[in-house]
Amino acid sequence: MFWKRQNKIINQINVMSKYYNPNRQRNLYDPKSTEPFRLSRSRIDLFLNCPRCFYFDRRLGTDRPPGYPFSLNSAVDKLLKKEFDIHRAKGTAHPLMKHYKIDATPLAHEKMDEWRDALRRGITYLHKDTNFMITGGVDDVWVDKNGELIIVDYKATSKEEEVSIDADWQIGYKRQMEIYQWLFRKNGFKVSKTGYFVYCNGNSDKEAFDAKLEFDIKIIPYLGDDSWVEKTIVDAHKCLNGDKIPSPGADCDYCKYIQAINNRSKVNN
Repeated sequence: MFWKRQNKIINQINVMSKYYNPNRQRNLYDPKSTEPFRLSRSRIDLFLNCPRCFYFDRRLGTDRPPGYPFSLNSAVDKLLKKEFDIHRAKGTAHPLMKHYKIDATPLAHEKMDEWRDALRRGITYLHKDTNFMITGGVDDVWVDKNGELIIVDYKATSKEEEVSIDADWQIGYKRQMEIYQWLFRKNGFKVSKTGYFVYCNGNSDKEAFDAKLEFDIKIIPYLGDDSWVEKTIVDAHKCLNGDKIPSPGADCDYCKYIQAINNRSKVNN
């Protein structure tokens, strides 16, 4: 059984490696081009984490190696969408929304599937000052009684302690929420400052597995502030227009790894 699982993991990694191209020639930023350049929410977060990795990726065509896919998280995400879509079609509130006293219903909108499609479509906005087409794929959108849209993001984990969004590394979750709020506002929607994380925590303290994994689900409110988004887009534009490779982010493990390899090579040579 152990080796069967190991072989499955290795096969999945091999499949992923086929799609990783360290010398990409497509989706590169050209300072001379007049065509809008698509810049996703995740690439903006990459810029904030490490301008050097961002420059290598979007300008030079060398992205970070891909991480291992979290198939369980994707399954939870898909099932949550199906569950909330049932209430979206009926125009009713999900029981979780009632439990947390959230006076809203899942938004029924003709572009819902488009907004969720992070890879090909998503919600977009052309930032005219930079000619960046900013994109993002949202998990869900609710609407309250005043007609304000509520941005919702699904998260899944498995830990013994209660889930929260208070850890330092979860700043990315908050920025993700705020970019989505900014995108919907730029598309002319009235958006609530409060968004929600639907956080699913896998329960591992059962006496037996019984071929099923149970989750505790918690809805966590977050008061977003998208005031940083505009400046960050402008700064990312300046970064890509420069001819000098920028300095690495202070906490970038990828750049630290490359530097360690270079230092080791110098010593051995």
